[in-house]
Parts: sequence; C-alpha cells; structure tokens
Amino acid sequence: MSKEEKAAAVIRQLKENGYRITPQRRLLIQIILENEYSSCKEIYFAAREKDQKVGMATVYRMVQLLEDMGLIHKEMVVYL
Repeated sequence: MSKEEKAAAVIRQLKENGYRITPQRRLLIQIILENEYSSCKEIYFAAREKDQKVGMATVYRMVQLLEDMGLIHKEMVVYL
C-alpha cells in the first residue's frame, strides 16, 4: 500500500468516525505517514515548515486521536 493509499484510508476512517478533515489534519496525516518521528515536537516542526497555521495543540490532539483509533502506536521510552 502506497503512502497516498494509507493517507486516504486514514482519512476515510476519520470521516467514518465523524471527524472533519481540515487542511491541518490532512497535512499532519501526510507528515506522520512519511517519516518516523520520536516526538510530537518533531512532527510540529515538520508541519510548521509547510504550514505556519499548525499549532502544537493540534499536533498533540491528532497524534492522540490516531492512537485512540489504533492507527498509530506511541511508545514511551524511559532512560535510567
């Protein structure tokens, strides 16, 4: 499955669950699927390069939404 097909599947699933697909959400889905990121801050900075309107809260909400839907998995890493 290509990245475009994956993005379309995620968008379709969000729509089926009643979520609006804003330009910022569409961009974040694209960015998250393109690369692996270790933090929401990395996603935020990548998104801000493409759209200055994307806020940090939007990134956190989107990541949490995708995790709640089982589409991504955040891992907690603890260094001792």
